[in-house]
Amino acid sequence: MQLSQMQRCDAAGPVGLDDYKQRQRKLWGSAPWERLAATLGDVYADLVRALAPSPAARWLDLATGTGGVAIAAARAGADVTAQDLAPGMLNTARRLALDAGVQVRFELGDVEALAYPEASFDLVSSAFGVTFARDHAAVARELARVCRPGGMIGLVDWQIREHRAFETMLAEFIPAQPASERSHDWGDEHQMGALLGGAFELEFIAGESPWRGGSGEAIWRDYVEGNGQARAWVAGLAPQRRDALHRAWVSYFERHREPDGIRAPREYLLVRGRRRARSG
Repeated sequence: MQLSQMQRCDAAGPVGLDDYKQRQRKLWGSAPWERLAATLGDVYADLVRALAPSPAARWLDLATGTGGVAIAAARAGADVTAQDLAPGMLNTARRLALDAGVQVRFELGDVEALAYPEASFDLVSSAFGVTFARDHAAVARELARVCRPGGMIGLVDWQIREHRAFETMLAEFIPAQPASERSHDWGDEHQMGALLGGAFELEFIAGESPWRGGSGEAIWRDYVEGNGQARAWVAGLAPQRRDALHRAWVSYFERHREPDGIRAPREYLLVRGRRRARSG
């Protein structure tokens, strides 16, 4: 969804890869992301059902954030390792796993250079996570490397093209970026085929997770306060621009009001892939 467009915007302009990762590490850990992750429980459940782990299956969840997928996978009986770039996110994930009564190994790491042996996992997942990496070809290679032959990957990202009204609204406030500097969309079948089709037999599953809330104002508050990336970007806008974005955001969601509250469209693509046998 166009949320990703908002999250990926870097008001400071292009930065080098190392600086970018340091910025990501700091920003993602600077806000209570678990507030937003709580709205994605249906997506996490769909991802775990799609991969259907056998008891004690070795599961790796990448860019785990506050651990929503990892905790759901552990509840389903998997032996879960979860990795993220942001220490602050991992601290929250450990607390939430403890509260849930499940065991997950949470580790600090970089999705572009995984510190795991070849073919060491039966299942590898990421929900709205690896899309924020800069080198997507490196991420695809690592997914293929650590997933055993016959193992499965499951990836989820928003389908941005399905929400043109929201995208048009945000585009008025987000500066255009050259194609070479934009993060790519992992909710696109063509791109996923190009990145992963050589190593995996892919299946694409469309899903919907409506964005719900009591009001447009409540959704604005929860999103900006719970997303460190969005909070930093909004804070960097000139006051008049910030106020205009706020009004446009609230107006968009209020147009989706139903008798029991806001229900705005939010479609995603689940990419499920089986690892092909390695040649040689």
